[in-house]
This record gives sequence, C-alpha cells and structure tokens, in this order.
Amino acid sequence: MKTVQISLNSIDKVKSFVNAITQFETDFDLISGRYVIDAKSIMGIFSLDLSKPIDLAIHADSEANMDEILEILKPYMV
Repeated sequence: MKTVQISLNSIDKVKSFVNAITQFETDFDLISGRYVIDAKSIMGIFSLDLSKPIDLAIHADSEANMDEILEILKPYMV
C-alpha cells in the first residue's frame, strides 16, 4: 500500500480522477480526517471537504502496477 496526497478542488477534476482510477482493479481509499471512503465513488468524494488536499491510499498488488497508477495520478498529486 502507498499513500499520496491529492487535490480535487473542482467538479471536473473529481470526474476525471474517478474515470482515471476506475480502469484499475486496485482498491483506492480517500482519507480525510476520520473519514475513509471508496475513491471510485463520486458521491463519496463529494461528501468530503475538497478545499484542502486529501490522502489517497493505493492498495496495488505489484510495483509495476503502482508505477502505472502514479503516472496517471500526477495531475492530481500535491
């Protein structure tokens, strides 16, 4: 598992983020304070405070898969 900080400060960013990560079988969790939600859930994301960066936990199986995921996440990372 790896955790990175991401910023989803607009509706368009949230939509493109969810579209980007749904192509992977990997589980993703967004962690904001004491709340943990499925990062593939648009409704869940909008229940969080998006005005500040959020931690994204990536539960990837392999290092190669992790590299591909991190490359796709670059536009959202803080």
